Amino acid sequence: MSNETETTEIVNEEVHEEVVADHSETEATKTHEEVSHEVTLFAEPVFHVGNFPVTNSLINSWVTVFIIVLFALALKRRIKRIPEGIQNAFEIIVEGALNLADSVTGDRKKSQKVFPIVFAIFIFVLINNWLGLVPGIGSVGFIEEGGGHSVFIPFFRGGTADLNTTLALALFAVIGSNVFGVVIVGAWKYMNKFINIEAIAEIPKKIRKDPAIIFVNPIKAFVGIIEIIGEFAKIASLSFRLFGNVFAGEVLLSSMAVIFAFVLPVPFMFLEVIVGIIQAIIFAMLTLVYFTIASTEEEH
Repeated sequence: MSNETETTEIVNEEVHEEVVADHSETEATKTHEEVSHEVTLFAEPVFHVGNFPVTNSLINSWVTVFIIVLFALALKRRIKRIPEGIQNAFEIIVEGALNLADSVTGDRKKSQKVFPIVFAIFIFVLINNWLGLVPGIGSVGFIEEGGGHSVFIPFFRGGTADLNTTLALALFAVIGSNVFGVVIVGAWKYMNKFINIEAIAEIPKKIRKDPAIIFVNPIKAFVGIIEIIGEFAKIASLSFRLFGNVFAGEVLLSSMAVIFAFVLPVPFMFLEVIVGIIQAIIFAMLTLVYFTIASTEEEH
């Protein structure tokens, strides 16, 4: 009887160990599934304010604005008549940026009118691009369970890696350039750039002296329709260019970090720092070009 009891106890212990091992494997598998996260094209909502979803890219954009405001206030307190230190460095940067703007506008007065908007866009895009490279951005978050599976949602995501942010910036740039054109050129002249009423109205007046006007002026009116299409093309071009480059950079860094966790991702980090500067400059310069074109009368 004692042998049978001992055998039974040994079997029970083995079964218990197997159950514990299976449970541990299940927990490990579950944990592995929970921490898995794929880079998505869309920004994930972190919380809701009523029916409005607050995404991780929007939070990152708020952080960018907060950094800019804090830095501007700190710099304002240290402004002196004779610049030194960081003030001197920023004055050199601003003066260089103004000279670059002059090369596009061809007029310092016009550059001074547009520069605050363009430079603010440059700083916002640049910091957003760089924040996406900070360790913890995209890797610190929470686990949301639903639909039979768990999804990891990061608290922060690069603002410019979200099409919503780049689309908003593009809309601001294009709409702002059109408003600027109306203010500088005048509403009537500027609207004739798109719907050339003057060209149609001139046909009855000048057809006797210049019969070719009946062919030329309708073409001018038709070009206005192309200009309208061009305005929408600007929005698509600005938004998709910035989003595509920044998002592709994040995917590249994530892939390199998964394949080779150490050393190898470092050169790509430096590459993305440079790409962040270049993309911010391109976006700002294109915005400046749009403002300059909008403020130029059609005949010029």
